[in-house]
Amino acid sequence: MKDEFKDIRAYRVGWLLTICDFLFAFPLLWIWALRTTKGIHLDYLGDRKQIESDIKHGAFFMTNHRDIVLDSAWLSLLLRLRYFIRPFIGIGNNLFAHKWIEVLVRFNRCFVVKRGAGTHAQLENARQLSAYIRQLRDEGKSIWLAQREGRAKDSNDLTQASVLHMLTLGKDDFFENVKALNICPVSISYEYDPCDYLKAREMQLKRDNPHWHKTKRDDVESMQTGIRGEKGRVYYRLTPSINPEIDAMLAAHPEYRKAPNHDQLQLVCDIIDRHIHSGYEIFERGTEFDAYLESRLAKIELPDKDEAFLREKLVEMYEFPEKNFRKCKVESLKLKEL
Repeated sequence: MKDEFKDIRAYRVGWLLTICDFLFAFPLLWIWALRTTKGIHLDYLGDRKQIESDIKHGAFFMTNHRDIVLDSAWLSLLLRLRYFIRPFIGIGNNLFAHKWIEVLVRFNRCFVVKRGAGTHAQLENARQLSAYIRQLRDEGKSIWLAQREGRAKDSNDLTQASVLHMLTLGKDDFFENVKALNICPVSISYEYDPCDYLKAREMQLKRDNPHWHKTKRDDVESMQTGIRGEKGRVYYRLTPSINPEIDAMLAAHPEYRKAPNHDQLQLVCDIIDRHIHSGYEIFERGTEFDAYLESRLAKIELPDKDEAFLREKLVEMYEFPEKNFRKCKVESLKLKEL
């Protein structure tokens, strides 16, 4: 029988994976957390027992994206130690600078998200990936995937409708298809982003040349900097399944079932965004933060360095999560008053 997912599926090694986790991978991740953070924390938004019930039989953990490697690795570590859940992880093939990287990550419950193809190939890749994810969920497996293709450079985390569209390909009832995934959004908060100066640099390069694109070398540099850099305190905040909110929304507005697909997508994106924005950890930043920003600005090397633009982008990266958090709180208060 032909394996239709051969080129993207995670390699399954059963008990050997569990042994490798506890003898090698997890100790190394904890050591690295001690070296580069002031602690990684697993927290909850709302009723912890409800969240634990939501993830008991498998969940689709959809998160914002801060670090290429560690976002999923540390979440997987925390979930494994607390709930013995090891989610399957989606990794973009743009990160496979060498063949051994792909082999290594696929042996560690990672599946391949193909990127950079033509329009027709992109559609076929999306259908294949959607079918593979559906198979994993039908088997009760948990999955991790970022809410967008690549990280939000400015930390304005908004769910990408195209990602949600990919996840629901091939099914007639959009909302029931979303509910079958059991999406449980997770907020990731880093006190300091070790790649902040690289992201600011990329934004100026893109501003000055709209056709500029990252190279594999740039991706490797981001991976290395993200792994090695100081991050301060790191929080993963689990939030409940979005299914009850979808049910409540449809009960109040049954007409949404017949709305255009792009409107349906946005309705669910908004729910995911509210979960993620409400779950941010907000860090108090004193006067020393100005000195930190100047030190990051000094690390940026460009021939036509626009310091005012770069400083503005660095500030935005740390302001957007707080702005979205405050906005979410205000909107929640207004809803309660209605």
